[in-house]
Amino acid sequence: MSTMPATFELDKKHGGGGPTLPPRRGGGGGESRSSSDGTPDFRDRLQRYRLGVCVGLIGVSMVFIGLTSAYVVRQGASTIDPNTGFYSNDWRPMTLPVAALGLNTALLLLSSIALELSRRSLKRQYAVAEAVGEGQAPAPPWLAVSVVLGIGFLVGQVFVWNQLRAHGVYISTNPSSSFFYILTVLHAIHLAGGMAALLYAEGTELLHRSVAKRLLVVDVTSIYWHFMAVLWVYIFVLLQFVK
Repeated sequence: MSTMPATFELDKKHGGGGPTLPPRRGGGGGESRSSSDGTPDFRDRLQRYRLGVCVGLIGVSMVFIGLTSAYVVRQGASTIDPNTGFYSNDWRPMTLPVAALGLNTALLLLSSIALELSRRSLKRQYAVAEAVGEGQAPAPPWLAVSVVLGIGFLVGQVFVWNQLRAHGVYISTNPSSSFFYILTVLHAIHLAGGMAALLYAEGTELLHRSVAKRLLVVDVTSIYWHFMAVLWVYIFVLLQFVK
């Protein structure tokens, strides 16, 4: 009786269940996937980084929730007038440069949209690379557009602060101006951290890192950046309408 070719011999160590096949990319089922050297693979790393960013954003949210509560309470709080000795409300609503702040808001929202387009483009490239192992033609430079628009927002915020100071509105002018500077500057500081991550992501693009590396950085950064965009809209609405 003829024997089967060697390529179709059963793997007796696995119980003879069929021919030996190469392992699937990324592992299978719900098991923890890892590369050949034992380090977590792309999907595991992505999940961990996403979780870390979300935990950090909870802390940021609590800071701004606390400031919102203080902002609302302070509006109705009364203090003793040192001249008369009577209680009075020293809150004076400030007039915001709505046009400049509105332009800054548009820049940040467009930056967030451009970053999302970059993330989706990299996700498609990664899927193709995983399936057929082939590259793609250069994608539109959405990441660079997002960086430029983000820088434009920060520059616009500096312009707003200078404009207010030119009109004699400082952080100590009134409680309302104090909260304006605290909220907007604190947001800008957090956004600057996101800008550093964006610049790092752009660096991986310019250095032609792997698609997986670029997607990992852009995906995690986009979570933070989208949150900062929504947070700014919230702050703008709070300052403009809650008076």
